Amino acid sequence: MAGKKQFDVDTALDAAMIQFWRAGYADTSVDDLSRATGLNRSSIYSSLGDKDTLFLRCLDRYAARYGEKYDAALSCAASEPLAAVRAFFDVTLGRIADPGLPDGCLIAQSVMAIPVLSPAVAAQARKALGFQRLRLRAALKAGRMADQDAEAFAVHAAAVNQSLAVMSRAGASPAQLLTVVDVAVDALAQALPARD
Repeated sequence: MAGKKQFDVDTALDAAMIQFWRAGYADTSVDDLSRATGLNRSSIYSSLGDKDTLFLRCLDRYAARYGEKYDAALSCAASEPLAAVRAFFDVTLGRIADPGLPDGCLIAQSVMAIPVLSPAVAAQARKALGFQRLRLRAALKAGRMADQDAEAFAVHAAAVNQSLAVMSRAGASPAQLLTVVDVAVDALAQALPARD
């Protein structure tokens, strides 16, 4: 259609996601989103939704993108639970080390901002965080860990994973982050049942 500007929705969503990730929900205005995506305000509202809707789309996009990577990392948990959990943490360490991405984690950042989020956005942030615990618990159970222990270590590993994002944003070095992962994996090694 002549005169109508066309744009790639995926590219715009990625740009909005990076903006939210970099600045957080509360500190991102629609004008910031306009600059990040290259779209005017009316195009954002008509094509991507209001700020809450767009944030939900970005949060879902982020959770799906990294969720697939976490699931792939944990896929060997039945036969190699320690290697799977190490690979899970490697996904996070790789994301942190990527110079093209903001520090931290959009999910961790969103959960910490729950007091200023709408109820729908807060619920989605909690749900995204909960997926980490659920995927870790399933992996540890596949590795033959008892239910109660699998739950406890899943909560612990999810907390460690989020702390890596927070620590990276605060300037922790890659060596410090790796030490945190090593301690968590060593603790898990002591709790896993002996393999036959």
